[in-house]
Amino acid sequence: EREILAKRRPKRNFFEVEWSKYKKIMNNIKNVLSLFNGIGVGQFVLDELGINYENYFSSEINKNCNKLTSEKFKNLKHLGDVKFVKGHELPKIDLLIGGSPCQGFSSAGKNLNFNDERSALFFEFYRILKELKSLNPKVLFFLENVPMKKEYQDIISDFLGVEPFELKAEFFVPQKRKRIFWTNIKFDKKIEKIDYKISDFIEGIGFPTNAKLELNPRRIFFKKTNVFGTITAS
Repeated sequence: EREILAKRRPKRNFFEVEWSKYKKIMNNIKNVLSLFNGIGVGQFVLDELGINYENYFSSEINKNCNKLTSEKFKNLKHLGDVKFVKGHELPKIDLLIGGSPCQGFSSAGKNLNFNDERSALFFEFYRILKELKSLNPKVLFFLENVPMKKEYQDIISDFLGVEPFELKAEFFVPQKRKRIFWTNIKFDKKIEKIDYKISDFIEGIGFPTNAKLELNPRRIFFKKTNVFGTITAS
């Protein structure tokens, strides 16, 4: 059964796309700090890429997320609330990653932007980045958030000193989901869509395991209640 399922996987794996260009840079990473760590997707990706980091520090306040990541990952150290993370109390960090809360920026929310105390936590990301840079000027960073009004996107860009780029989830999985990213990691942003089929993401192949399909005379579509559940802004 495993052999049959493996044959149905996408021909090109996301983690293999142009990876050889950046492996040398990423292999110098020993200590990673993840803010707003959630369920540990950042650590999952680093493991998939074969990055031999030594320590992975996680800042996350959700108890269920912390329980899951503690059970799933090795070399994980919990730091708790991002507001109390101090750069000088950590070893030299080589990579800072995070996706600060998006509710204030999301079109599904109330458009409070930085007046939403959750989305204002971006400034904690910036504070910690500054502290880390004072100890390691070459620290790499990677920040994710939702598409937002240009004026607020520009504020984040001004603080971080880089312009963002947009990436569409549909390049890698059958989901319409745009996100924007800020990073000082140099790479080719002309990312090609991988070759996949809807069937690659059903019955345990790919990310979701409970996605179901309905047939339509014109197209195949997912049942709304069964696809890639996500927490919407509120």
